[in-house]
Amino acid sequence: MPVERMLLAWLLCEIFEDNDTSHALIYFHPFENGAECGVNADVEKHLELGKKLLAAGQLADALSQFHAAVDGDPDNYIAYYRRATVFLAMGKSKAALPDLTKVIELKMDFTAARLQRGHLLLKQGKLDEAEDDFKKVLKSNPSENEEKEAQAQLIKSDEMQRLRSQALDAFESSDYTAAITFLDKILEVCVWDAELRELRAECFIKEGEPRKAISDLKAASKLKNDNTEAFYKISTLYYQLGDHELSLSEVRECLKLDQDHKRCFAHYKQVKKLNKLIESAEELIRDGRYTEATSKYESVMKTEPSVSEYTIRSKERICHCFSKDEKPVEAIRVCSEVLQMEADNVNALKDRAEAYLIEEMYDEAIQDYETAQEHNENDQQIREGLEKAQRLLKQSQKRDYYKILGVKRNAKKQEIIKAYRKLALQWHPDNFQNEEEKKKAEKKFIDIAAAKEVLSDPEMRKKFDDGEDPLDAETQQGGGGNPFHRSWNSWQGFNPFSSGGPFRFKFHFN
Repeated sequence: MPVERMLLAWLLCEIFEDNDTSHALIYFHPFENGAECGVNADVEKHLELGKKLLAAGQLADALSQFHAAVDGDPDNYIAYYRRATVFLAMGKSKAALPDLTKVIELKMDFTAARLQRGHLLLKQGKLDEAEDDFKKVLKSNPSENEEKEAQAQLIKSDEMQRLRSQALDAFESSDYTAAITFLDKILEVCVWDAELRELRAECFIKEGEPRKAISDLKAASKLKNDNTEAFYKISTLYYQLGDHELSLSEVRECLKLDQDHKRCFAHYKQVKKLNKLIESAEELIRDGRYTEATSKYESVMKTEPSVSEYTIRSKERICHCFSKDEKPVEAIRVCSEVLQMEADNVNALKDRAEAYLIEEMYDEAIQDYETAQEHNENDQQIREGLEKAQRLLKQSQKRDYYKILGVKRNAKKQEIIKAYRKLALQWHPDNFQNEEEKKKAEKKFIDIAAAKEVLSDPEMRKKFDDGEDPLDAETQQGGGGNPFHRSWNSWQGFNPFSSGGPFRFKFHFN
């Protein structure tokens, strides 16, 4: 077999999803003698060059040659047939069908073209038309391979007719699971049937599987021209899923086809308004303007109160804003509301854990981080948060500088200094005459001074917030002892009102 012919046969095998090249070869007998058609020299040149380009896989260039051949001789069935072959190789079955029909009009006994058209009609779900082509092939004195192919396709078409009837009956009976089963089998053969894909999409919607419905509707939007209904349904499904951006994109496709489409336009206005609010809120979060972002997300919930997905997502982001804005009580409340609706919401778990840390509820924070880790074990933020919460829990069982001064973990430096001064005056050892009380005061005063030293220094405070005591010799590499583990005598003359210098003058209280 010539190499070119083998390549062309392989190409059609790909088109027809058939691994037997003998089936594909039945379509090539007219290629052997183009002169039979009475082609002129220029047309014959275009046909030969196009055939070589097709065999080389240069489809666009081959198509140009066959266009020229058709223009040069509009009654040349070989030119139409070869152009149809290129269209099929390019996945353009809609363009191939008119050419195959033209071939049959010009040469009624061209069984190869009729078989090819029947095969395409079968894929499109046009079963009656496909059967008509296959029956006419059998009546036209076909070759052995053509007869075998036509009979096989007729059997397949009859089976599809039966399955379609069963699918429609199941749908009418609201047995959507059964309908889907039948439609699955049909669409393995009738892959380009837009109506059946839309029907299966309806079944998926009824069965609560919107993403599968979207897949079928997207295919239907490509298979059927000006399919505004498919774009509208895709947009509304994305909207129900909370994907406002994809919903907006799909409804715009609908309006491109028909700018006066009432339902698409009404839906477009709603989605656009919601999309604008969400984009604005996210920009505010990126800028750290959490209070304003919270207000925007509250507006989102008011704009779309009927779709629960937007309520959940809005509360999730409000929870995040409260956590980042160091409003732990509010964050814990809203995050808990989200987790009641969506127990495995990792973002809400992380944000609530952060809020628990601010509130020094370490056991609760650890539990949230561990739950989040079960759902996303590769999240570094969760892993680091869990390690921090575990260190803080361990640290809380020792000396807690925040508790010593009686301030929150998110206290500003001014609050820390103020608390320190008040406590330093209260527990200054010179205030006590009783030796036992004085010793207790000395210890308290040292702890107060140590707390002020750590929490007023940004680097030391960060270490402490990360679970490491910068004044604990056990946690510091190289040892060296705790600088605050010394007697009261070494703190004589300490001025609690200084900005940090240790020894100014001695206090005496009468």
